[in-house]
Amino acid sequence: MTEIQVDKSRSGRRGKGGNGPAPLPAAATGGRAAARKSRKKPRRVLRIVAFSTAGLVLVTAGVGAFLYEKLDGNIKSSSLFAGTTGDAGHEKPDAFGRTPINILVIGSDTRDNAADCSIGGDCGSGANADVQMVLHVSADRSNATVMSVPRDTMTQLPACNDTQNHTSMKAQYGQINSTLDYGPGCTVAAVHQLTGIPIDHFITVDFSGVVQMSDAVGGVPVCVSDDVYDTYSHLKLKKGNHTLKGMSALAFVRSRHGFGDGSDTGRSGIQHMFLASMVRQLKSAGTLTNPAAVYSLADAATKALTVDTGLSGIPQLIGLADDLNKVPSNRITFTTMQNVPDPKDAARVLVSPAAKNLFSTIINDQSLTTGSGDTSSAAAQATSTDTGAPAAASPAAPAAPAAPAATGGAPKREIAVHVKNGSGTAGRAGEIATALKAAGYSSESTAANGPAAAKSVVTYTAGHEADAQEVAASAGLPAGAVEAGDGPGISLVIGADWTSGTTFTAGAGTAAAPAPANTQAALAQADSQTADDSSSCGQVSHARTVELNGVPMTPIQAYAKATDVPDSAP
Repeated sequence: MTEIQVDKSRSGRRGKGGNGPAPLPAAATGGRAAARKSRKKPRRVLRIVAFSTAGLVLVTAGVGAFLYEKLDGNIKSSSLFAGTTGDAGHEKPDAFGRTPINILVIGSDTRDNAADCSIGGDCGSGANADVQMVLHVSADRSNATVMSVPRDTMTQLPACNDTQNHTSMKAQYGQINSTLDYGPGCTVAAVHQLTGIPIDHFITVDFSGVVQMSDAVGGVPVCVSDDVYDTYSHLKLKKGNHTLKGMSALAFVRSRHGFGDGSDTGRSGIQHMFLASMVRQLKSAGTLTNPAAVYSLADAATKALTVDTGLSGIPQLIGLADDLNKVPSNRITFTTMQNVPDPKDAARVLVSPAAKNLFSTIINDQSLTTGSGDTSSAAAQATSTDTGAPAAASPAAPAAPAAPAATGGAPKREIAVHVKNGSGTAGRAGEIATALKAAGYSSESTAANGPAAAKSVVTYTAGHEADAQEVAASAGLPAGAVEAGDGPGISLVIGADWTSGTTFTAGAGTAAAPAPANTQAALAQADSQTADDSSSCGQVSHARTVELNGVPMTPIQAYAKATDVPDSAP
């Protein structure tokens, strides 16, 4: 608040566009599997889990100082933006000067260390992004959206310079996940160019840490709709509920052929389910009250992370985690960018025009849930053809008349006004104090920062009400803005309703609250769910998406026939 007080006294690379899990030796090839063989199937995922867990763990747990040096030393960092032109975008502050946070979570398929190589698949330098999720946390930290960008998305890619590995890429049309071979900053540039969403930070996660973290939380509960055996990821589960740890958790989030239509979209859905379950596990289980478990989680999480330089320390990660932990589970929405098949390649996708609604919702910091966790009420009136544009604002109420000039008060030159800035806009107290002095108020009037305030007010102590009315009238504030106060003399508090100008005008300079999101348009065909939804099951594919002994079949059939293969979890 801005207060005015009146007082009569004072690297190398593996290949661009490589994709999904390569068939494991035990799996036969041919049919649909053969068509995807070039897509390097084994590596797709989990880093996203690692990221979210890392954030929640570091935050809620409040890592002790004695662990600081070890954990801080685990973290690797690089530049946020690697595009040759422009930047990663800029957030719009709300009425209180608060800004949203958008973090690009990247799951890298790189296997350049012993831990990752031991999990399986080919090892070596170079990388492609298996997972790309934009995590949006609202300016008021009341809600969050996690949007997956399919790794198989074909789009125009920006030119990039990877100064760390001294490589560069020309602007070209290609698969978005290939940009990681030129550093995470290039993937940031590509996602920002595709969506228009400002990216404030990135977190790249390797999947060996996810294996350890799933163990550290005591396992992650999941549900599958049918018996499933994905012969590529080696996930084998009986219909129903299971608690996944270690390699079984890895096989679950890597499974591309076991769920949905056997594509990245189906896999994104089960990854969202897994992450939501892990969030619930972290918030509800005793994990975060157990110092040993907290350290194990924090150690695994930080070892698995590469972040931008703005997050390259434990204090920064703890601050981020604290912001994430403020968001209730029922107000975290998981969704996938709307996409359509690429007519030139059935194994790739293009961004759908409908995705513009979802992008706009994130850019404009609109919640996809209400305070109770339900979808926004705007969805009730929405139709699938809506553009998602904010509804027209209601006519503004007429401004209240300014306070009448007081009679019987002290001369202006004797009234020292103590101005305090609670508007969220820097420099407002000094600006108003200077204007008041120019209007004849005491040269002993002062300016300082104050606590955040929604409304501008003038406060006074006993015997100075007339002086306060004089100040309000001079500032253009309504009579209702004059209140009795506790401090000495007269104080003018500049609130968020007065962010510009030296004369108050109702509504002037105030940032409007985000309009409710048109959830039906924003989430149409986006496979959305909230983090508190524990009732959903991963929908096992009923198509012939896997092979066993060279014979194409459904994951359900493969489970029934593979009697010699043990289940991934009881």
